[in-house]
Amino acid sequence: MSPPKAATLFLLFFLLLLSSTTTSNAHNITRLLAKYPAFSTFNHYLTTTHLASQINRRQTITVLALDNTAMSSLLAKHYSLYTLKNILSLHVLVDYFGSKKLHRISKRSTLTSTMFQATGAAPGTSGYVNITNLKGGKVGFGAEDNEGKLDATFVKAIKEIPYNISIVQISHALNSAEAEAPTAAPSQLNLTEIMSKQGCKAFADLLTASGADDKFNENMDAGLTVFCPTDSAVKSFMPKYKNLTASKKVSLLLYHGIPVFMSLQMLKTNNGVMNTLATDGANSYDFSVSNEDEVVSLDTTVVTGKVLGILKEEEPLIVFKTNKVLMPKELFKPVVAKEANAPGADAPADSEPADAEDNTNGVQGLGGGRLVMVLLSLWIGILLI
Repeated sequence: MSPPKAATLFLLFFLLLLSSTTTSNAHNITRLLAKYPAFSTFNHYLTTTHLASQINRRQTITVLALDNTAMSSLLAKHYSLYTLKNILSLHVLVDYFGSKKLHRISKRSTLTSTMFQATGAAPGTSGYVNITNLKGGKVGFGAEDNEGKLDATFVKAIKEIPYNISIVQISHALNSAEAEAPTAAPSQLNLTEIMSKQGCKAFADLLTASGADDKFNENMDAGLTVFCPTDSAVKSFMPKYKNLTASKKVSLLLYHGIPVFMSLQMLKTNNGVMNTLATDGANSYDFSVSNEDEVVSLDTTVVTGKVLGILKEEEPLIVFKTNKVLMPKELFKPVVAKEANAPGADAPADSEPADAEDNTNGVQGLGGGRLVMVLLSLWIGILLI
């Protein structure tokens, strides 16, 4: 093989390798378990207790899943939702244990930390789980504070993405006196009070005066992300706000909320179109999220706002402070790029199909840079033919 051709082949290999390493390691536990109806109850309570979003934010995790029968036995004890969250968090290990690793435990037994331990609610080492290799190739699991008893055994591997997430079925729920202890509900979060004390009083007052705060509060338990403009931003926007009808004022305010919990890191890794509390059928009321380095931007096609910081983060609620009032294209004229002279260039870009994200299993698709590298690699390959 001639040196130039060898060099070209090396470049082709390097580009393909580089492009393959740009895939995100994100995962979505809800989507992964949705493929297995036998775990529907377990999946439901991961979402209801907000453990699902916490699992999704972890880069390395092992979920000890309970099938519907095991969950029925657990639910028959009538624990509160907050106690149930502690119990289920004991079934989420903050390390990767695939099937092979579970059956080859060093020294036949190990202790590993869980999300229950990570919450700080577990005293001592009560948030640890004992994993032990038993006779006959079985693997036992037991809470550290359960007097050495192994309540459950390994049943099967459900899904493994090596060193990222492992979902395995165990036979029974783990018993733990600390996790099962009665847990009081967290103090009720007052959205407008939080904003008023953190430099967003003007926006909070608009929510209260319009009645839009009721819609925000209704969505809080299921997860809520709020973008609150600063007082100075609201003040400069008030002339435009006063010209809106009452219903349009409510739509504009609801446009500042997303009906899911989205941490700052989740916003950075889930760039794209976001629906809002104002989204309703044909009225999309959406905006695009993007980030450059550490700066997160919100583009409505009318105005681009930037996230200045976090006012409050206490799942299921997170409140961000923004430098501008977000103006939806449904209420204000979009800004047309000067270079966009083609017919229809001023129309807002079509949003992705609703199921587009589902097809990725939580993994980001081709970014612009990766796409360029793949196309360049293909072009070089064609030249070599």
